[in-house]
Amino acid sequence: MAVLLSIASPGSGRDTVGFEAPLAMLKACHRRVEQQCATLQRLVPHLTHHGNDVAAAEAAQAVLRYFTQAAPRHHADEEDDLFPVLFEAVAGSEAVALRGLVDRLEADHRSLDAQWRALRPVLQDIAQGRSLNAPDLHLLSLAASIARFAADY
Repeated sequence: MAVLLSIASPGSGRDTVGFEAPLAMLKACHRRVEQQCATLQRLVPHLTHHGNDVAAAEAAQAVLRYFTQAAPRHHADEEDDLFPVLFEAVAGSEAVALRGLVDRLEADHRSLDAQWRALRPVLQDIAQGRSLNAPDLHLLSLAASIARFAADY
């Protein structure tokens, strides 16, 4: 069960970097997102085999904390701070290509936010120890979407 709970928290672990290396900081955040997705992916079979036990509740609480606190700040950091600086640094055809990438990233952020809104109540139920009839498929859907998103960047 300890594997189920191996969740990186913002600012913890060996990949901790600061604002002096903003791109490294964003990359480290993406790695933590991947770790959260791995926890979600382990949570589904855990619930199937063990039910909603203490380990499942603790894992759900940790994922809730991460996606409620760190993930929105990460998206805001990209959209409010990184993207404008990148646009100032490029011109011509590079700016056109960058616009396409940023538009895709912003659309991905909106899509992930919508999936999170659907998943959050399920995780809250798990975190509060409520019994489930079957693990909600949103767990796998969100984990797969976020993992693909994080792997792309």
